[in-house]
Amino acid sequence: MTISSQPSSSQTSSSHASCPQASATQSWNAAGYAANAHFVPALGQPVLELLQPQSGERILDVGCGDGVLTEKLVALGASVVGVDNAPDMIAAAQQRGLDALIMDVRSITFANEFDAVFSNAALHWVKDDPDAPIVGAFRALRAGGRFVGELGGHGCVAAITVALLDSLERRGVEQASSQIPWYFPTVDEYETRLRRAGFVPRSVQLIPRPTPLPTGMRGWLETFANPFCAALPEEERGGFLDEVTARLKPVLCDSQERWTADYMRLRFAAGKS
Repeated sequence: MTISSQPSSSQTSSSHASCPQASATQSWNAAGYAANAHFVPALGQPVLELLQPQSGERILDVGCGDGVLTEKLVALGASVVGVDNAPDMIAAAQQRGLDALIMDVRSITFANEFDAVFSNAALHWVKDDPDAPIVGAFRALRAGGRFVGELGGHGCVAAITVALLDSLERRGVEQASSQIPWYFPTVDEYETRLRRAGFVPRSVQLIPRPTPLPTGMRGWLETFANPFCAALPEEERGGFLDEVTARLKPVLCDSQERWTADYMRLRFAAGKS
């Protein structure tokens, strides 16, 4: 999503796919997200293991959403601060008893306070300035600290994106590619950004992760394709999503009507000297 404005308080996000700074056209509904994309925090365990949180460490969770993974960090004995831009998600995290703050991840205000910065499935929503959260993470860390996270990587949801763009173009939308809301970097690109901010990359990997969709492609599109729908009149959007779903069925749906999205993840760990 192209980040262009603060969301209203009615916009919501969810745990660790929560949009650090939502655009005017990507809306987030907590109930719909829980139904259609609950796999996001559930599949966050590998990056949590890469972080290797230690009891007593102070950790900043960037894009914490409603705090599902944040809670796991706390359970391991860490002192955790979660930040997200969605007020109702921060409220949900606070209801879990978490220390959670409303903050745009492009403007992280902490300095030299944390042993680690963690982020899962959030940073690919910062398309307009992907360097900003990296710089903020570096500033937030103490010397010797680490930055560990996962975001969508190069090639993520490629088939879905092509179907969305082609269907928009069939409806006369010019420059349909400008509706792509995500930043999906290559390994080389993200390593360069980490080094430019001052980090020493320790591990940066692209990991294919075919992802079963609990409510099928239509549910996924209703949750994540708002920026593409925004290019069309409201009365055309349902038909548009139906068309995209039908076009994807031969490649992403099996004979038992089970849908799998073509996810690619970029998982990284970097240190601050």
